[in-house]
Amino acid sequence: MKNNSALFYACSLIEFIGRERKMKRSELVQILGEKTIRQIYRYADVFHCEPIAKTADDFITNLNIPEGTFDNVAFCRYEVPDYWTIGEVYERLIEDISGDDEAHIVARLMEVYASWISDAISNYNTDFYYQSRDYICECYREGKVCA
Repeated sequence: MKNNSALFYACSLIEFIGRERKMKRSELVQILGEKTIRQIYRYADVFHCEPIAKTADDFITNLNIPEGTFDNVAFCRYEVPDYWTIGEVYERLIEDISGDDEAHIVARLMEVYASWISDAISNYNTDFYYQSRDYICECYREGKVCA
């Protein structure tokens, strides 16, 4: 299951909303919940027809997503990766740990965002987020950034 466009869109939308609401992605995924994430994943091809900012605003408004204090974009000392880039990092990791098990893709997504690796990916002052997908996957499996 490589290049899952619905997963890519779902992860990119989570990143976009997280930046808009200044929330850790793990907190945002908890607020969105499995039902909403499943809806985003299932209808990604429909949501993708609208500008991502509008889709994000609809979810922010309808779910009353609060504003937090986590602003990793403001604290970035270097070039900020766009939300599509970070969405792709998550997509690849979730694909790699899921293999061909598409039935549990939303559960894997929630596991990844709830894990330590979400903070590592969100730290744009390191080079972690642009490491190879194999390296990021191995770090996830090891439960730490590998030397």
